[in-house]
Amino acid sequence: MAEPLIEARKVEKFYGQPGANRIQVIAPLDLCVYPGEILALLGPSGSGKSTLLRILTGLAQASAGEVLWHGQPVSGPVENVSIVFQSFALFPWLTVLENVEAPLKACGVEAAERIKRATQMLDTVGLDGFENAYPKELSGGMKQRVGFARALVVEPEILFMDEPFSALDVLTAENLRNELLDLWEDQKMPTQTIFIVTHNIDEAVLLADRVVVLGKNPARIRTDFHVDLPRPRDHKNPRFGELVDYVYTVLTQPEAQPQVPSATLAKPHYPMLPHARPGGIAGLLEILADRNGREDIHLLADLLSFEVDDMLPIVEAAAMLGFVTVSEGEVEMTAAGHEFLDADILRKKELFRAAALERVPLLKKILSALETKTDRTLPDEFFEDLLDEHFSEDETKLQLETAINWGRYAELFDHDSRGQRFFIPQEAAAGTAQ
Repeated sequence: MAEPLIEARKVEKFYGQPGANRIQVIAPLDLCVYPGEILALLGPSGSGKSTLLRILTGLAQASAGEVLWHGQPVSGPVENVSIVFQSFALFPWLTVLENVEAPLKACGVEAAERIKRATQMLDTVGLDGFENAYPKELSGGMKQRVGFARALVVEPEILFMDEPFSALDVLTAENLRNELLDLWEDQKMPTQTIFIVTHNIDEAVLLADRVVVLGKNPARIRTDFHVDLPRPRDHKNPRFGELVDYVYTVLTQPEAQPQVPSATLAKPHYPMLPHARPGGIAGLLEILADRNGREDIHLLADLLSFEVDDMLPIVEAAAMLGFVTVSEGEVEMTAAGHEFLDADILRKKELFRAAALERVPLLKKILSALETKTDRTLPDEFFEDLLDEHFSEDETKLQLETAINWGRYAELFDHDSRGQRFFIPQEAAAGTAQ
């Protein structure tokens, strides 16, 4: 196998000092990026994909471990790489040609050579004739083509792309993906490797030779595999569907793949609550009931015109409560899910309460802690202190916010936002005591 262009060795990212309160963003991981491949880095929102990209390009420094570029340690921004951003990041006061010339000018290239190379690259990406236009005059797809041209004009060894299609409409994004592949297959791109960050599973399987999937809290590699499909790839190909379902399984079932052990990380006492409301869980069950109780998650997301990231927390929440099961990318209602869906409002609350107390340790912990107090009330800070050893400050607040939503619906406890206290209402206390 060829030598890697970039190699990450035991790279990790954390904030704060080592110890119980350290916020770990990226667990120690190893990753090699090789010439001649399109590598897709996939993961849910907040999994550290963009942070890892910045570390690999030298724009951010790892907290531990090292990054090697052609075998040499990286101590600052890597010179021979380019990045295409989600937000286009064009200079609005410059013309299209001047935007593409900008990195060449920064490198000290003479004016005549800059114009020649920039014009050729604009022609390559299909923007011949738009040299004197300004970004405000361009569509989103055209702006991103300018971004491609600007990144490629310096002839980088690696082209990094940070969710480059997510700000575009579906049709424009698909056209640009196909154009990117055409340039790659026809060897019209002056780059050895493409590294694309995405949360779109179909996009990863469609574009990449190799897919790396990250878990979150902290980021760690869940799987790293090669896509054994020739190009052009067909979404209807059974193998394409198998690979998409495999990635869905990895993303939705943390226990489905072994995780990299870390001696510096304590295992959380509380499984993370998916950030979904009870109404969203009930809505998911209603949709599944209309589809005979089961459906592929990616088809469900397409049906609702949602991103997968929007669907996963609701699916995970329903699975945590035992209302659905998830297997190989397919979600199916359980008997408990059917019972919950068919029940009246009061019975729904009873079933939700029973499932929460049986399956959600955080809710059970909050309730039991409140029950130890004679006045059945505790300040927010008490529960924040319990959780901040396991989650970041922001995630701790989100966990408690979700717990409040679930606890209120199940009538386990309530929350006074003004006084910043959890409490058990008298009627709820009487109900749990029975």
